[in-house]
Amino acid sequence: QVQLVESGGGLVQPGGSLRLSCAASGFFFSDYYMSWIRQPPGKGLEWVSTINRFDNGTWDADSVKGRFTISRDNAKNTLYLQMNNLKPEDTAVYYCAKVNAVTDTGEPTRYDQEGQGTQVTVSS
Repeated sequence: QVQLVESGGGLVQPGGSLRLSCAASGFFFSDYYMSWIRQPPGKGLEWVSTINRFDNGTWDADSVKGRFTISRDNAKNTLYLQMNNLKPEDTAVYYCAKVNAVTDTGEPTRYDQEGQGTQVTVSS
């Protein structure tokens, strides 16, 4: 049974930083690509970043490129998202996802997203 537990969200001022974590269990973490996905208030899910299972290669949505960094620790079965220079439009519930299929630009097309998410609010 796939379990994904996100943590690390909170309230931060514009320009600030946060580091999100996702503890994974119930599957062989190192065998899968992993992604972060977010849901802004009143909107649908949108892809943020993906990391592969081979050489930790990454892809980022244009909206976060240069500000967010996805990483993973396979020994700890944990996925991370370092978020710098946060903007009000980054306000969302952030989820991690176990990726089952992905485009050649890193966007997941089939995935398991089982956690409750962690709220990130960027506001002054």
